[in-house]
Parts: sequence; structure tokens; C-alpha cells
Amino acid sequence: MSVPRWVILVLSLACGVGVSTIYFPQAISSLVAADLGVSTGSAALVVTAAQFGYAAGIFLLVPLGDRLPHRPLIVTLLVLTAAGLLAASAAPSLPLLVAASAVTGVTTVVPQIIIPMAAGLVPAERRGAVTGTLLSGLIGGILLARTFSGTLGERFGWRAPYVVAAVIVLALAAILSRVVPVTTPSTRHSYPSLIAAPLSLLRAEPDLRRSCLYQATVFAGFSAAWTTLTLLVTGPTYGMGAQTVGVLGLVGAASMFSTPLAGRLADRRGPDTVTLLAMLGTIASAAVLVPAYRGGTTGLLVLAAGMLLLDVAVQSGQVANQARIFALRPEARARINTAYMTCAFLGGSAGSWLGVRTYDRFGWRGVTGLVAALAVMGLGRHLRHVYQRRRRPDRSGFEKREATHRP
Repeated sequence: MSVPRWVILVLSLACGVGVSTIYFPQAISSLVAADLGVSTGSAALVVTAAQFGYAAGIFLLVPLGDRLPHRPLIVTLLVLTAAGLLAASAAPSLPLLVAASAVTGVTTVVPQIIIPMAAGLVPAERRGAVTGTLLSGLIGGILLARTFSGTLGERFGWRAPYVVAAVIVLALAAILSRVVPVTTPSTRHSYPSLIAAPLSLLRAEPDLRRSCLYQATVFAGFSAAWTTLTLLVTGPTYGMGAQTVGVLGLVGAASMFSTPLAGRLADRRGPDTVTLLAMLGTIASAAVLVPAYRGGTTGLLVLAAGMLLLDVAVQSGQVANQARIFALRPEARARINTAYMTCAFLGGSAGSWLGVRTYDRFGWRGVTGLVAALAVMGLGRHLRHVYQRRRRPDRSGFEKREATHRP
């Protein structure tokens, strides 16, 4: 099937809008804390709950992308997401807001249905580039969401971003009800077998396991940094508002232009090359971010540069990992993506939790150390794979194709 470029661009926009709903709370946690009379650390539970919900939604709902027609599935999930956002906007207390955030996270998994769907609609030689384009939209949603919520929340209160996001999501549902290509399900397996499949795939596919580990480690560091960035910027070191977090997110949004480049590099040189660069970039970003603990104008510049480098590294790694796993079993891309993204967002959720605890005990320098340590874990596993692969005389399948592209 030939998919017009404009359709890919619309799907990229949908990925951005869909994923933004679990990230914009990061910029307004201080506003939530002030309005609901809780600590900023407690308010950060809204972000953690959304990410845990997202991981659960990936595990429970994304496998349906192999079983159901994509268009009605995507539209239904967007409508449910809008309902969850409206419920969150009306939450009178933190526990209810956390619950609504978790529910919204479960249903906002549309990007993880769109990406494997699109991978199956284009030729193999374009898969990395198309995945990169879709991820650039997703990254834009992740980072611009903070600008959107920080600016809107500062002016109208923390509930306003939830209401506006619900309206945007409903408008997107109407557009996608006409734009999403008509597809035929790739399997007729029962729902229980679909849910069990990701675990079986993890056991059977070593490339899937290592891709999961790579993204879980760097995404944990990414989530730790962005969650605690709000605490740093709105705390006594800088004494600024939520809007500043949004501006930093706008700077980081420049990373969305790097993912198509990473996708083309993965197509030419193999995903392992991009993975190595992503790991090294994550470690370098942690080093750049360290001086931000001092505050001042220099600290803000360091934050902008370091977070931009971190965003580029993490999202380039995502492109490489998804290019690798989508080549494994074409008939089970949604289930493979389920295993991968569940692991990634479990890592992200753990990173948010660890980041807040690390910040409370060791400050910003502790958080940067956490980011670096997590990336070193992933890098160690990757270097071991490269060493073993070069010593192995017989290789087959996707691994053999990758062997022609030495990182």
C-alpha cells in the first residue's frame, strides 16, 4: 500500500497530540501543589500515575492493533482520553486527580498503535525514515506539551490545560476518523493470547530484550530529569514559575528535527550505530547538566543545552530501537511494540519516582548522576552485544544484516 506523505504528517501530528496528555502535567505540578495544598513531591505523583497508566494501556490495549481495524480503535481511544482529561480538570483533590491521570494514561496509547501500523504500510527501505518522522511528531508533543501547559497554567490555573487538551483531542478524533487508512487485521487470535504474546516475544527475541533494556534505562533518566526540572526551576535556586519550564520545553522541542536524521542513519548504517551514539549522548548530557545546580542565567543556559542534548539522544535511541524491533516479525508489530513500550514506560515511571527521591536527598547533582548511571547500564549491555556479535562466526536474520553496519 502506498501512503501519501501528507497522511504520514497527519499521523505524526496525531502522535504528538496523543502523547502530550501524559507529559503536560510535568510543567504544572507546582501549580497543582499550591492549589490543592500538597507538597510538590506529592503533586509529582500525577506524572508518575500517568506514566504507569500509559504502561498499563500499552500492555492491555496496543496488542489490539493486530486484531482490530485501526481507524475505529484509534478514534474510540481518543474519545475516551478526552473524557479522562475532563474528569482530571474537575478533580477536587489530589487522590482523584492522580486516579484520573492514571485512567487517561491507559487510553492515550494511540501513538503506539499508529507507529507499528505505519511501519506496515511502507516499504522496508523507508521504515526507519517514516518511524523517525512519526517520532518527531511524538517528540514535539512531549516537549511542546510542557510549553502549552506551563504558559496556560500560569495564566489561567492548572485546570485550563486539561480542558483545552480535551477539546484538541476530540478535534483530532474527528480528523482521524477520515484520515486513518483502512486496514485489515493481521491476526484473529483471541484477546488473552494477544495479551500473552508480548511475554512470549520477549522470551523468544533477544534483539527485542536488549532494545527494551536500552530504552528503559535512558528513558528512566529522561523522566527523572524532566520531572525534577520543575522542582529545580520553581524552587529557591531559580524561584521562577511554571512558564519557565514550558520555555525550556520549547527549546528542547528542537530535538524533533533530529529523529528523521536518526531514522535515515539507521536505514543506512544499522540501528546499532544510532544506539551507540544515543547512549554516549545521554551520558554527555548528564555532564552538561551538572552546573545547573548553581542557578542564575548561566544555569538556565546550561539547562537548555543539556536538556536539548538529552532529548536528542533519547529520541534517537527510540528510532533505532523501533527500527530494530519492527524488522523482527512483521505480522506481530503491535505485539512487539507492546512489549517494547511497556518496558520503556515502566522504566520512565520508575525514573520519575527515583528522580524525585534523588532530588530530595542529593539535589540536582544527584539527579544528573542518576541519569548518567542509568545510561552507563544500557551502554554496558550494548557494548557486550557488539563484542559477542563480532566474535560469533555464524549470524542470521536481522542480526546478520546489522553486522554489515558496524557501530
